[in-house]
Amino acid sequence: MSADAGVQSGKAARPTGSVKARQSLGSRLVEGVSGGLVRVFLIVVGLFWLVPTIGLLLASLRSPEDIAASGWWKVFTEPSQMTFDSYSKLLENEDITSSLVNTVWITVPATLLVVIIGSLAGYAFAWMEFPGRDWWFLGVVGLLVVPVQVALIPIAELFGTIGIFGSVTGVVLFHVGFGLPFAVFLLRNFFAEIPRELLEAARLDGAGELRLFFRVVMPLGAPAIASLGIFQFLWVWNDMLVALIFSDSGSQPITVALQTQVRQFGNNIDVLAPGAFISMVVPLAVFFAFQRQFVSGVMAGAVK
Repeated sequence: MSADAGVQSGKAARPTGSVKARQSLGSRLVEGVSGGLVRVFLIVVGLFWLVPTIGLLLASLRSPEDIAASGWWKVFTEPSQMTFDSYSKLLENEDITSSLVNTVWITVPATLLVVIIGSLAGYAFAWMEFPGRDWWFLGVVGLLVVPVQVALIPIAELFGTIGIFGSVTGVVLFHVGFGLPFAVFLLRNFFAEIPRELLEAARLDGAGELRLFFRVVMPLGAPAIASLGIFQFLWVWNDMLVALIFSDSGSQPITVALQTQVRQFGNNIDVLAPGAFISMVVPLAVFFAFQRQFVSGVMAGAVK
């Protein structure tokens, strides 16, 4: 009786196991197909997102006559249209080349200062005890809601009084001032998630606050710091409003220089196209170079 029961139970178990195997195989196939479709969809979206950049690149490699005669996609049927003459003219245009240098002198210090000061302040608000810490932090958070347009005229008058209006220094200080509230808010919340036990163990080993910050907090906060650096770099590099008001002809960045070229020489496309492409490709290169750190910083804290 027991043997017969075992055989019957074995026969009954086989179909169930085979059904489970078939279901598992089918689910794997569905997952594989859906994953492939998702990848194809994301690739198509990425290519559509790059179409303006590709079009601007091809337009910058064509002569003004060819640009006026047809669209940039004509290059695929007539590759002989492509030439680097426009970039040669761009390098001969002192306004554009000097504006590119000014853009670097504005963007790099404004990004580094915001990252350094924001990191130190974020650590102080997260792990250091001092009078009124929470109230100071609430004040910093309150500055996030202050629009840039409200401060343009008062700060312009202040910079004119102290003699830095129209200079690169003035543009950098404005960007630093308005970039710090977000930097402090972001990094303070990230640093606050670091385990207290880890910091206390470092203090027991004799680490001071500066050593603790540079040896423990900075490596752990690298994803958030990289994300902040990307945000700040893109904002400053692509800014035109602040630079249009606080810079003059000798300190204007590439965005203002291109706007001036459009206003003065509306058909100067052989200079505008390569200049606009260079202005676009630098932020793209920075983003793609640090995209892993950016994704890590965005996802930090999502999973505990």
